[in-house]
Amino acid sequence: MRDVAAPDRPRALVTAPLRGAGKDKLFSLAEVTYDPWIDQTPLRIYRAEQLAERIAAVGATVLVVESDSVRGPVLEQGLRVIASTRGDPTNVDVPAATAAGIPVLNTPGRNADAVAEMAVAILFALARGVVPADADVRAGEVYRDGTIPYQRFRAWELNGRVAGLVGLGAVARALRWRLEGVGMEVLAHDPYNPEARQSLDEVLTRADVVSMHAPVTAETTGMIGAAEFARMKQGAMFLNTARAQLHDTDALVESLRAGHLAGAGLDHFVGEHLPAGHPLSAMPNVVLTPHIGGATWDTEARQATMVADDIERVLTGLRPVHLVNPEVLS
Repeated sequence: MRDVAAPDRPRALVTAPLRGAGKDKLFSLAEVTYDPWIDQTPLRIYRAEQLAERIAAVGATVLVVESDSVRGPVLEQGLRVIASTRGDPTNVDVPAATAAGIPVLNTPGRNADAVAEMAVAILFALARGVVPADADVRAGEVYRDGTIPYQRFRAWELNGRVAGLVGLGAVARALRWRLEGVGMEVLAHDPYNPEARQSLDEVLTRADVVSMHAPVTAETTGMIGAAEFARMKQGAMFLNTARAQLHDTDALVESLRAGHLAGAGLDHFVGEHLPAGHPLSAMPNVVLTPHIGGATWDTEARQATMVADDIERVLTGLRPVHLVNPEVLS
């Protein structure tokens, strides 16, 4: 027989990773079954049918997910609230949840500081040749080809240079003050943010570093192609810690091969991986990381607090702060 929760403590199924005070708060609000997907080996992401079965087995009326599919039979389980620990809850069928009268919570900006720090890390590694320098030391080739490292790794400082941000959402805003802190002038283009005063052309032609921070939409997919790379300054560096769909990878390779761009740093690839033998993997002036920008313990703690606070608001009849479908309240 299943244990009966106290009448003021609903049951919650949590398959997202949580941490810190927010996690503790959620445990105080509900009888929690905590089973984060990312701690499973191999990784586990529930299909809608599997998640519905798990919700029914637990008797949950509160659901907190990150990657599981929330649609169809999941929305027939009598849920009071769904929280997706994502800025854009693409794993949730929001219109169907709205039709079922279920509030859907999200966590915008949860990883903004983490991704901004990753962009800074990639930029410094790229600008100062950290990756090939590290490889030389490990291979015992400090004096490779009769040269000294000081000859091979001379570089321009970032102080006094110009950075151009394409998109000015939470991550880009977190990156902006960090770059200003090292002495860079920061330009930004974002037609949906009045703080971003520069045109895309001005960003491309003036910036020594162009960094991508736009969401993937029909409007932005492939927005940086051969023509845009050609408009960038000779010797500019290109960063993309957002999504690979924003740029044409083949055009990027050609610009790097031609020596027009000095380097590139990427934290995302189409399909979440770079094929073996891809030209980018052989380029010493390219820094590649496997979509780890948001992978910090702080991100998990931040999303836990955002989710727990808003679930408390829903359970006590207050309006949640981060509500994707506010029409359910009317």
